[in-house]
Amino acid sequence: MLELDDFDLKIVKLLSCEGRISMTELGNRIGLSKTPVSARVKRLEAEGYILGYRAELSARKLGLEHVAFIEVKLSDTRDKALKAFNETIREIPAVEECHMIAGGFDYLVKVRTKDIREYRHVLAESISALPFVASTSTYVSMESVVDAGVQQI
Repeated sequence: MLELDDFDLKIVKLLSCEGRISMTELGNRIGLSKTPVSARVKRLEAEGYILGYRAELSARKLGLEHVAFIEVKLSDTRDKALKAFNETIREIPAVEECHMIAGGFDYLVKVRTKDIREYRHVLAESISALPFVASTSTYVSMESVVDAGVQQI
């Protein structure tokens, strides 16, 4: 595995915020020319540090401002049950994130819908119907204070 130097860390940080930046501009910002920056980006992609590029979408304009977090407890936590839950939760379009948790419940699920009615339907017809779901608890987000897929580097 490649060890990241200061230039690599600067590249990763800038690309995480500005994925469409040109190689020339990226080079200008970190103090390298286009050719070595391009080579570094290709290497970071090949090594798996950069997995892809995506657009940041407006939840408000798309009508998907309702965010809820759901604690999910399973009735069984053996491998077969966990795999069944993991495979089926991925098929629900409203699920934005799902994390297995060590604690008082098994999963924390982030769901994004247009409103509470749609959320109730997703919860009742999709999430509660998943294999081995014993119970759920919902927390509705009133305001997003920090919402970024970018981690501090």
